Amino acid sequence: MPGVSGSGPSTFSTETATPLGARKKVHFGSIHDAVRAGDVKQLSEIVERGASINEVDVLHKFTPLHWAAHSGSLECLHWLLWHGADLSQATVTGWTAAHIAAIRGQDACMQALIINGANLAAQDDRGCTPLHLATTHGHSFTLQIMLRSGVDPSVTDKREWKPVHYAAFHGRLGCLQLLIKWGCSIEDVDYNGNLPVHLAAMEGHLHCFKYLLSRMSSASQALKAFNDNGENVLDLAQRFFKQNILQFIQGAEYEGNDTKDQETLAFPGHVAAFKGDLEMLKKLIDDGVININERDNNGSTLMHKAAGQGHVECLQWLIKMGADSNITNKAREKPSDVAKRFAHLAAVKLLEGLQKYDIDDESEIDENDIKFFIRHGVEGSTDAKDDIGLSESDKTDARVRAYKKTVELRHLLEIAESNYKQLGGIKEEDLKQKKEQLESEKFPQLMFFFPISNLNPTHFHTRATTVYS
Repeated sequence: MPGVSGSGPSTFSTETATPLGARKKVHFGSIHDAVRAGDVKQLSEIVERGASINEVDVLHKFTPLHWAAHSGSLECLHWLLWHGADLSQATVTGWTAAHIAAIRGQDACMQALIINGANLAAQDDRGCTPLHLATTHGHSFTLQIMLRSGVDPSVTDKREWKPVHYAAFHGRLGCLQLLIKWGCSIEDVDYNGNLPVHLAAMEGHLHCFKYLLSRMSSASQALKAFNDNGENVLDLAQRFFKQNILQFIQGAEYEGNDTKDQETLAFPGHVAAFKGDLEMLKKLIDDGVININERDNNGSTLMHKAAGQGHVECLQWLIKMGADSNITNKAREKPSDVAKRFAHLAAVKLLEGLQKYDIDDESEIDENDIKFFIRHGVEGSTDAKDDIGLSESDKTDARVRAYKKTVELRHLLEIAESNYKQLGGIKEEDLKQKKEQLESEKFPQLMFFFPISNLNPTHFHTRATTVYS
């Protein structure tokens, strides 16, 4: 995957400091540079000067849309889609912009691509869809966005690997839990006869290994299951020197039937947050075993668990790492609400200090009130925060531009509807009203052919139902 810093001669800040402290605007040499920097104004100017909106760069064969998805340049991505950028254009490896967004975990960009009709079934040269790639890189929120769009969660690549196989092989517990929740089978084999539990064993991913055993129909049978090479999980752990798996298998008898134990195996990060075990929490997240905004069966995140026990040190670290304090659980509680419920005042003070400008649901949007636009992006977003060097004022300006665009388009839509009606066009609501009027006119005709005195009530009900159906 190409890194932004090594993508050719470009400048990644739209402004530089002068000796006097003023800000000097930097002019980008290509459309790709402007997109990577998130500068939508220069993007527009470069296209107006004749640059192709689907221009492919020499080094990586990326289009501007690929780079927008790569760097999380959301406003540039919106602009490109508005102006007809090709969603289906792929790199030499078969990656579309959706593949790039999946690899990078740019969930807001992924959502925009889906809304604009991105093909999530598109396969690269290995047969991988964006679903496979999001799972591979452990981006569970991006994965969830795709699953909610209706994509097939059990699609296979050229090796007959499904997303669950990738989750097990790469140790992506959060993605694994999500895929199983969406109905993926963990007892399907790949082209070598490997179950996901075999892949977790050979790579030494103990948390995924335990979780898979806890969810299989028979843990004892899973331990004995052979792949096409005649190897079970113990054989694979021995061959690849995975001592943690060997110790688990050869140690105490597995107690997967215990409900409490199953929950511990399924959500180790939540257990660590509940206990205030910061070192374990750091290890699980740093190793990519869990996602920082991962939810348990009750919709609670790591922050909910830490807040409920008043573990301020854990909360501070989670906040520093970018955890979302606005996610609600199934009881519609934020972490701050949970902290209040259990009277952990230090946690309440910490979490409520994160709350931004409150909006009264009954008040109207005032585009002149800049505070309205000083807000975070998609709720639960896990987009990388360091991809683009946009200041808070730049982000606020982007929201203002997007809002003004909606006002402008709404006004244009009203004009277009008026023009259509003046030209004799019939709107959908007018057609519906006309249809209802015609149906109501049929009823007196029915009375003419069938006088009330001669009608059986049951027969009349049947006939009337027929007329109105």
